[in-house]
Amino acid sequence: MKTLSPAFQAHLSKELSTTATLVKITRKDSVVLGFTTADKDLTVSGVTYKADGAFQASAIQNRAALSTDNLDIIGLLDSASISNADLRAGLYDHARIDVYLCNWADLTQGVMQLRRGWLGEVKLIGGKYQAELRGLLDLLQRPFGKTYSPECRYGFGDTSCKINLAGFTVIGTASSAVDASQFTDAARSEANNVFNYGLLTWLSGANAGLSMEVKSFASKQFVLWLPMPNTIAVGDSYSVYRGCDKRFATCQSVFNNAVNFGGFPHLPGVDRALNYPDARS
Repeated sequence: MKTLSPAFQAHLSKELSTTATLVKITRKDSVVLGFTTADKDLTVSGVTYKADGAFQASAIQNRAALSTDNLDIIGLLDSASISNADLRAGLYDHARIDVYLCNWADLTQGVMQLRRGWLGEVKLIGGKYQAELRGLLDLLQRPFGKTYSPECRYGFGDTSCKINLAGFTVIGTASSAVDASQFTDAARSEANNVFNYGLLTWLSGANAGLSMEVKSFASKQFVLWLPMPNTIAVGDSYSVYRGCDKRFATCQSVFNNAVNFGGFPHLPGVDRALNYPDARS
C-alpha cells in the first residue's frame, strides 16, 4: 500500500528527511531476505533488512499508460547473503520483490510500499549482477494462447501429454565425471540418444535436488545442456527419464501416444502458404 501515516507524511514534507529504501526478496522456497540502503540494519515487521552496501536502486518509473514499469536493482545480488551457487541453481528465478520506503530514524512511522513484482532477467554487467524488477503490467506484455507448429507444444509427461514418466525413468550413479556438465555411468545399457532431451535430477551429492536437461547421451556418457552449479563427483546418484523430440513419428512409434500429440504435423508451412504458380509452366 502507498498510504502514509500522518507522521511519515509530515516527515516527507520536511526539507530534510531520513528515508531509506527496503527491499524484501521472497524466494519460491519461502526463504525471505531483506536489504536496505540505510547504513545500519533495520528490522521491520519481523524482517531484518541488512545494510551491507551491496546495492543501489534506479529511479522508479510509474506510467499511466499500459507500458511496463520496471526498476533496476544494481548490485543487490552481489550481497554476501546471496551465493553464486544459489543464483546458478535458479533459486532466485522469479522471486517476489517488495520495495518499501521508511524513515530509518523512526520506524514507528510505518512504511510506504513503492513497488511489488518479481525478478526478471539477471545480467552480469561490469562485474556486478543487475536484476530487473518487473511490475504487474509486465503480464500484459506476454503472449499467451496456443501455438501451431509441426512439433508438439506440450511438456513431456504433463497433463496434456498424459505420458506416465515413471515408466520411462531410471536411476543411476556417476562412475566418472569430465566436468560439471559431462559424466559417465558405466552401468548404463541403453542405446545411444535414448535420453536426449530428457530431464536429469540429482538425488545425492553437491547438486542434490537440482535438475538439468540432457543434451546428448552416447556410449554411457551424459552431456547436459548447461553445467551444474556444483562439481559432479563419482558416486553421485541421479534419476533421468528418456527424452522426447516433440515429433509425431516419435510420439506414435516410441510412446504410442499419437492420440494426445499436441502438434500439427500436416499443417501447411509458410513456404506452402507463400507458394504461387510459376508463369513459365
